[in-house]
Amino acid sequence: MTHLPPHVSDWLAARGWVLHPHQAQMLAQKQASAQLLVAPTGGGKTLAGFLPSLAELGLSPPPGLHTLYVSPLKALAADIRRNLDRPIAEMGAAIRVEDRTGDTSATARRRQRADPPHILLTTPESLALMLSYPDAPRIFAGLQRVVLDEIHALAESRRGDQLMLALSRLQALCPGLRRVGLSATVEDPPALARFLARHPDPCPVLQADPGPDPDIAMLDLPVPPPWAGGGGRYAIPRVLEEVRRHRTTLIFHNTRAQAEIFFHDLWMQNADALPIAIHHGSLSRESRQKVEAAMIAGELRAIVCTGTLDLGIDWGDVDLVLQIGAPRNIKRLVQRIGRANHRYNAPSRARLVPANRFEVIECQAALEAVRARDLDGSPRGPGPLDVLCQHILIAACAGDFTADGLYAEVTQAGPYAGLPRADFDACLDFCATGGYVLRAYDRWQRLKQRPDGSWGLRDPRAARLIRMNLGTIQDSDLVRVRLRGRGAPLGEVEEAFAATLSPGDSFLIGGQVVRYEGLRETTVEVSRARGREPRLAVFSGTKFATSTQLSDRILGLLARPGWPGLPAHTAEWLQLQAQVSRLPRRERLLVETFPHDGRHHACFYGFAGRNAMQTLGLLLTRRMETEGLAPLGFVATDYALLIWGLEPLADPAALLSPEGLREGFETWLAGNAVMKRSFRGVATIAGLIERNHPGSRKSGRQATFSTDILYDTLRRYDPDHLLLRITRQEALGGLVDFGRIEEMLRRIGGRIDHQPLDRLSPLAAPLLLEAGRVPVEGAGRERLMEEQAARAMEASGLADLDAQAV
Repeated sequence: MTHLPPHVSDWLAARGWVLHPHQAQMLAQKQASAQLLVAPTGGGKTLAGFLPSLAELGLSPPPGLHTLYVSPLKALAADIRRNLDRPIAEMGAAIRVEDRTGDTSATARRRQRADPPHILLTTPESLALMLSYPDAPRIFAGLQRVVLDEIHALAESRRGDQLMLALSRLQALCPGLRRVGLSATVEDPPALARFLARHPDPCPVLQADPGPDPDIAMLDLPVPPPWAGGGGRYAIPRVLEEVRRHRTTLIFHNTRAQAEIFFHDLWMQNADALPIAIHHGSLSRESRQKVEAAMIAGELRAIVCTGTLDLGIDWGDVDLVLQIGAPRNIKRLVQRIGRANHRYNAPSRARLVPANRFEVIECQAALEAVRARDLDGSPRGPGPLDVLCQHILIAACAGDFTADGLYAEVTQAGPYAGLPRADFDACLDFCATGGYVLRAYDRWQRLKQRPDGSWGLRDPRAARLIRMNLGTIQDSDLVRVRLRGRGAPLGEVEEAFAATLSPGDSFLIGGQVVRYEGLRETTVEVSRARGREPRLAVFSGTKFATSTQLSDRILGLLARPGWPGLPAHTAEWLQLQAQVSRLPRRERLLVETFPHDGRHHACFYGFAGRNAMQTLGLLLTRRMETEGLAPLGFVATDYALLIWGLEPLADPAALLSPEGLREGFETWLAGNAVMKRSFRGVATIAGLIERNHPGSRKSGRQATFSTDILYDTLRRYDPDHLLLRITRQEALGGLVDFGRIEEMLRRIGGRIDHQPLDRLSPLAAPLLLEAGRVPVEGAGRERLMEEQAARAMEASGLADLDAQAV
């Protein structure tokens, strides 16, 4: 280890450690302007990222910031700090390591700006805030390296775009800055390397030995899963058996609501009083920290959790991961599996628990993908312009800038490398004036061009408001939940849910049942209500749609003779489907029509993900309404859409022309609440609407009211406004995911298998039990009301009187 200074090599030798090849490679290439390391969970990625910094800093480093570490989670930054403090102490090095996140006190933040530590651990939002101050050049003077952990998670959202813009600003302050990206789950390493590097610099990709294959399978269950539902409660006795057999088990769920229900039922059946806990993003910071401390101490046997524990936090001695419900995404499943046996040479052990009958098929497809090391992911589009608008305002807070200089800086960021100058100028004009319609209002005239041509804040006092509203994470109008009297914080629920509560109502939060007492300002006050049957809090956790790659694998599995790998009960179900109708195929669209319960039903097997299938339901029922088919309602899952109405559907192909769907989509979207919701997010990120003000915060209703008025005004008077263009583009994905509908239409190429049946098919049966039914208000419902009124009149004799009157 001649390339390592004695204090590092002696420390490694004292622990009996030998560097892995990828760690040695990272050291050998430490002068590269950018590096991307792809290594499995437990493979020492963090050590590989920090070893060059520990080597360069030495035992007695001079003051000043040397290394910046950025992670997507505040808890991950705190975990890394704990893991760095020990080796630094054992080496005897005087290296200061501190974290700076939303949880850091104002006093500590001021001290860090005045006297930065040698290694600072932070998040994208905190970095953006630090760069917004005029003294940023002094704070970051001497910065040598930036380490981006779990970079794949950042690259999948606007947070990553904001981070890359921040790195371009850092690079301008520190021209010799070296970038390091760390990840365990990357489906396209060259694309992620281009995202990380300063354009057009190269970024070598180091691929570590992937290590042993994980020990993964579906959990052996004595009974088949139910036909519908997503909670997995039927499997709780077997889950408890697994918890008893292992030291620590992580029990992952896809949504916070499902985690709350499962934890409550798990606790009720926990006859052995095993120490178990729940952890998700809607719980209070105090609750989460309490669970984290117990995990670190090894005091918990099981933790019911969501995406908050997906990433590389090394807590406790986890030796089993359970995924409740279909994973929806292969890459996310791999990340979760890696939480078990967090060591390089030990296979992770995980078991999948399908929550319903169809999820058995999805789980099998996901297991095959993991074993084949086939990750999913979508190609990254260009950097969004609302994030660029926010970055321009951040730059203005730090001081005056020239348009040419900032444009050159922005286009060095990977996501914005192809940014047209016209789009940059449109963003600059928006930040300066608000656009054509809004330029008459002083509140949106935030930038001013100086006589020398540079740009700066029109009013320096605006910097405080801009800083208070930095960030790209859009919360879902949450309100705090506290115990009345004691005031202990429990967490947050969505404002829309809180508005439905009446005194005496009960709901679940943090695994306990609480009784609603009242709403005081923006806080829900509750008391404990043990033994009551709770309502369910509506949490804002991500509701995943099945990825395109996983959907394709499911269709491939359905095409195999005999369906190898599937349990007998599921294979028999598919066999019956093939006999009664046919199975969906990758290159064709199966549409079944059949009568049921006095209504005509049509089932479309699109496999486009829940958001897209929901949107397809809205579009098709609108077209059916105009054609006199009197639809009454629909329900959608990730794989199918079921519509019911008063008239039979004779020709499904007539409803599915790409041109007709696109035209219907544009018409529907223009005045739809979904469009307004997308606009609200875009307007908040771009800085048109401020959610936070000194001493107060707008409620969700206030923000909605403001943005709805602005949306309607711009749509009427300035339909080509920058924010409307961004919103239209955003609406193609996200909440409505119309892009996946068009992708499905390209896949089937007009090939539709219409199967008229005389009864319900096996594959359609679970949809009758699916929650989330959407009623259609139209001619069909009016006909039903008229028929019901006529029957009521006839039964009461009023019809005869009515006839006599006529």
